Amino acid sequence: MSTYNVNLHEAIYSLSDALDLVGVTHIHHGKRVAYMAAECGKHLGWSGPRLDDLFQAAILHDCGVSKTMVHAHLAEMAWENEAEHCKLGAELLTDSHLLKHLADTALHHHTHWSVLKNMGLPLEVKLRANCIYMADRVDVLALGYQLEGKDILLGKEEIRSKIFKHRSDWFSPELVDAFMEISRSDAFWFTLDSGHVNGYLATWLSHYPDQTMEFHELRSLVHVFSCIVDAKSPYTKQHSDGVANLARYLGSLSHLPEETCEMLELVGLLHDVGKLRVPDELLEKRGELNEAEVIIMRQHCFDTYSILKNIRGLERVSLWALQHHERVDGTGYPNHTKGIDLSFEARIVAVSDVFQALAQERPYRGALEKVVIMTLLKLEAEAGKLDEKVVAVVEAHLQECWHVAVDPIQV
Repeated sequence: MSTYNVNLHEAIYSLSDALDLVGVTHIHHGKRVAYMAAECGKHLGWSGPRLDDLFQAAILHDCGVSKTMVHAHLAEMAWENEAEHCKLGAELLTDSHLLKHLADTALHHHTHWSVLKNMGLPLEVKLRANCIYMADRVDVLALGYQLEGKDILLGKEEIRSKIFKHRSDWFSPELVDAFMEISRSDAFWFTLDSGHVNGYLATWLSHYPDQTMEFHELRSLVHVFSCIVDAKSPYTKQHSDGVANLARYLGSLSHLPEETCEMLELVGLLHDVGKLRVPDELLEKRGELNEAEVIIMRQHCFDTYSILKNIRGLERVSLWALQHHERVDGTGYPNHTKGIDLSFEARIVAVSDVFQALAQERPYRGALEKVVIMTLLKLEAEAGKLDEKVVAVVEAHLQECWHVAVDPIQV
């Protein structure tokens, strides 16, 4: 099994970019919450790993949200079932070796301090979760002014007053006192602007070098991305896992190096991250998409690439993910790449994606039988769209391909 040099903090930042795609009006929410939480932590004297854990947890605190209809609730001070996305986020982080220590923070980032302070958790975890909750609510209040086109400073004192109102009830007194002190400055509010907050996070990223990790560690991190995407619609559940397993299997049958096969698995898990931008109703539409909707759907490849290209160590993964809807004859998208310019690995991912999608139920059709899928793949290969060699490998191992693509959890 290979080892990889990847910057964990770049990956987390990119995951935040992916989560931003879900928001229609509330872009950069995770980044702004991370900035405000970190400033509160610094004021309280937190530093080193404690401050870094706060920053990471704040960026990822809404990782349990993938549906646009749920994301819309984030702009409300409180709503029914608000704890549901906290539970989902905690489950995702628990499954990642590198992020599981942040799971309890995600789980309780909407828990009132009056309840949280009596829970059997380490004080550091309770304060971290509550700090994120407070920063989260500040950002929600600030959003109200931004959506109305008002200068944030016009709402500064009202926001501060509303947060102070919940001192000791919703929020820890020491956290509220820290916020009241640092938020007196106009510069604190100016930094919430997207350009400034991205600069703040860039400084954070610059402090952390790449790190060596085993494939299973990297996969567990990447799997957080894929679970968020696949949870967006019941019709996409386990799609990424199925594509990942089939792509790796086809890579091994094609005698590609082990590291390349691992990379193919990562591409399968990440290839549809850009679909987080696609509205839920498009993914679940029963009828044919119109021209405007097709354009929206096709952008997901480019959005995926835009997110992944910033993670050092995953350059090939980002390129192959970009090309998973390209076709050998140049009729694919987004760049109409064709012929020798389309890598063999990207061709494997393309076939894997088509196979798994056809094997899954969709809102406009039922799941297809493997014999029907094989017929359609051969027709696409004969038309010069899918790679003939890859399709031939699928045909020679059809039963095994069906198994790894349709029952990914069993593999």
